[in-house]
Amino acid sequence: MVDYWTGHEISLSVFYLLGVALAVWFVGRRFGVLVSVFSIAAWTAGDVANGARFANPLIPVWNAAILLTFYLIVVWLLARLRSFHQQLEAQVRQRTIALTEEMTERERLERELLEISEREQRRIGQDLHDGLCQHLTGATLAGQVLQGKLAARNLPEAADANQLIELVEEGINLSRGLAKGLYPVEIEADGLMLALEEYAGTTGKLFKVACRFECDLPVLIHDAATAGHLYRIAQESVRNAIKHGQAKNIVIRLEASEDGISLTIKDDGIGLPERLPKNRGMGLRIMAHRAAMIGGMFRAQKDATGGTVIVCALPPEPPEISL
Repeated sequence: MVDYWTGHEISLSVFYLLGVALAVWFVGRRFGVLVSVFSIAAWTAGDVANGARFANPLIPVWNAAILLTFYLIVVWLLARLRSFHQQLEAQVRQRTIALTEEMTERERLERELLEISEREQRRIGQDLHDGLCQHLTGATLAGQVLQGKLAARNLPEAADANQLIELVEEGINLSRGLAKGLYPVEIEADGLMLALEEYAGTTGKLFKVACRFECDLPVLIHDAATAGHLYRIAQESVRNAIKHGQAKNIVIRLEASEDGISLTIKDDGIGLPERLPKNRGMGLRIMAHRAAMIGGMFRAQKDATGGTVIVCALPPEPPEISL
């Protein structure tokens, strides 16, 4: 209509390309050719209706052929561009799917590795407790019998036998401590609190540092896997604070609120370096991965007053449905 109103002196043939381009891009090449033919017909009919006169009747045919050729070239170029665009989108989708599957498989393998590690640690802990500790207990009893016989004869070796019994008993305590460290959290909901409290006391005695556990109100965690991962995060944090941070005071705090459960480990060591070397930071990555596996947020930062603060925050547990 605009082409008709402007008259045949002003050519608006180039503006027909908008319809042609839309037809090619959103429908396809054939529809673009069809719209091109109709556009040429409308353009020619508009000029004739406006009273355009040609010296030779082949002139409008020639003009229409030239314009149609131009339109067809545009149709071909847009169709190729659309094809390339669709191929690129398909490749992006395929690579995205492949990358997603690879990441999912990697997370599954990492989760299985952690589960296997936890299972093996529990097995070793049980073997230590049920095997080595029982064996040493039997050795202690045998030593006590021997010490009694030596004492009954008033032999000076009785004191040596008593010292041997004390050494074996220390070995039993060490073995039980190792077994508890490998299999720390009981299945009960309050198992994490008890395990962290015992771990803090054992760490303080073993490494001669002030390590204490703080928990104002009972924090009950019904999922054993979640409790186990939180314990390992606290264990790794304390080890790093003592080994790398040279800390002398360590606080393990467990608390629950409406926002969820929070585990915080704070020490007075030298703090985290500004940049971790390439061969360091594996412990932090493992802790962060453990937190991600249980749907938590992990943060490790240098405290303003010195030392390091490590936080693992979990969302609140869904309420239990009683049947």
